[in-house]
Formats: sequence, C-alpha cells, structure tokens
Amino acid sequence: MKALVTGAAGFVGSAVARLLVQEGFEVRALVRSTSSLSNLEDIDVELVQGDLTDRESLYRAIKDCRYLFHVAADYRLWVPRPDEIYRNNVQGTVNIMEAAVQEGVERVVYTSSVATLGLLPDGKPADEDTPVGLSDMIGHYKRSKFLAEEAVRKLVREQGLDAVIVNPSTPAGPRDIKPTPTGRMILEAAQGKMPAYVDTGLNVVHVDDVAMGHLLAFKKGKAGHRYILGAENMTLRQILETIAEIAGRTPPRISLPHGLIYPVAHAAEAWARITGREPMVTVDGVRLARKKMFFSIEKAKKHLGYRPRPAEQALEDAVSWFRAKGLVT
Repeated sequence: MKALVTGAAGFVGSAVARLLVQEGFEVRALVRSTSSLSNLEDIDVELVQGDLTDRESLYRAIKDCRYLFHVAADYRLWVPRPDEIYRNNVQGTVNIMEAAVQEGVERVVYTSSVATLGLLPDGKPADEDTPVGLSDMIGHYKRSKFLAEEAVRKLVREQGLDAVIVNPSTPAGPRDIKPTPTGRMILEAAQGKMPAYVDTGLNVVHVDDVAMGHLLAFKKGKAGHRYILGAENMTLRQILETIAEIAGRTPPRISLPHGLIYPVAHAAEAWARITGREPMVTVDGVRLARKKMFFSIEKAKKHLGYRPRPAEQALEDAVSWFRAKGLVT
C-alpha cells in the first residue's frame, strides 16, 4: 500500500504521514529542497524532492503510488505577492490531481480547510452544506483554497477522480515547526504576550485527530464529499484562558473592539512590505475575526466514525511541545 503524502514535512502532513506508517502504509513523502525534515526524522518514509508548481517532479513522485494524500498548502494570511498563493494552492492542486488521474491513482484524500465553508450570521455552528460562494471568501488564502476545492470536485465529476475532501478546522498540537498562524498565536499566548483579545471564535482540534480523520475519510468517505475535521468550538477568550492556565500565565482580561485593531493591522502590513517579514496581525485577519468560525462535525462522526479528543488536550500538547523546544519557559 504505497501512498504519496504531499506537504509531509509540515504540521498536518507529518501527522498524516506518521499515522499512515503506523497503519502499515509504505509512505513516499514529497518535500521541497528547502523543507525542514525534522518532523520526519523518526519515521520510516521514502523522501522525494519536488514542488507542486513543477509538474514533472510530481509525475516522478506519484509513479507507482496507489494512493495520494494531498496535504500541502501555502497557509499564509498575508503574502507580499498574492500570485504565489494561487500558484501553490490552486494550480499546484490541479497539477498533482492531474498527475494522479494519469498515473491511475486509486484513491485521493484532499486536505481543504474550513476556510472554504459558509458561516452562519448568528454564530451557530455551520456544516458542509452551509451556503457559500467565492464572494464570501476573505483574503487570498481563503479564496485560493475555495478555488482549489472547486477544481478537485470538477475532476471528480469530469474525469472520475476518486477523491474525498476533508476540511480541518484549527489544528493544534506537537510538531508545529514553522509555526502556523495558529501555532504563533498559541506560542505568543503561552509566552504571556497576548494581554487582550477580540470577540471571535474558532473550532480547535488536535492535529493527530485531523490525521485520523484523513485515514477514516480514506477508508469510508465518498468521492466528491467533504467532511469537517474539528473538535470543539471555543471563543478566543476561552482559548487564551486555557493556554494561560496550561502555561501558568495570567489570562487576558482586556476585550478590544475590532475597529481599534484595524489601524494596527494596516501599520503592521505596511512595515511587513518594507521588511518582508509576515505581520503579526493582518487586515484580513481582523475581518475574519468579526465572525465566529464555529462548525459542526456531525457528518464526520456519523459517516466516518470520527471521534476527536477534547480541544484542551490539543492546546496542552502544543504548549508542551513549544516548551520542550525551549520557546516557552
């Protein structure tokens, strides 16, 4: 059972690769020449270099693989050159999926995101069928993932690609080496650098439960269907209070209005354009924070047998990992 895992050196990708190895798969890991391989050092995988924008490298990587787990994504909420994120997330997804069709791959699990899903105005949990369109997507990351997911469904309809779509919510846990935007928030909170919060919310899930959701989707999911892989809906205040308790910090008590953050975000992006470094707060991030990203996982529970652990465990494991790396004292 040979499976290609794209993005295998990353946060979610390494969790998927790790689980597949444990389940007896022969895993080929697609990595870039610049990728840190620390997340793969303790598992038995075959490394192959390539890039989603290099079609020839993808054909070499997927050759002789029966299955594909396309986890790789350009997850940045701010980019100095937006065309990069569309080239990586949209065209890169089309490239690897077309390679899968040509090479006769039997089963594909595509990692999308809850960023592509609709939200309910009253803040109640949305699901896979909540109405949504491209015009609802805020920011280049969300738009690129929406377009990529549409491309996958088109290949399912028109070329018979046997692809299941999974939509992770907000993964947290160990091995967030970059870290991701979520990991940066957890790290900053654990370091006591987030004294305030805004009124928003996220669905938090352990990264290893997201990996298990991929495996369950591979085994039980229906082609063209999507499944939310989340755990618990939490307000940002609840998340920060939980992290503070885990890290032994004082929880934030100041609630900031969204309007007060916009000037800060504009200034941060202006400075980022000068330095080239990703800003800690973005305009799109503030716009996203106006809505609670709450989701229902009932479809995955009912059809896949998905059973995630409490979100607190995800946050605790994330803080413990950052502490082990010397980033939290």
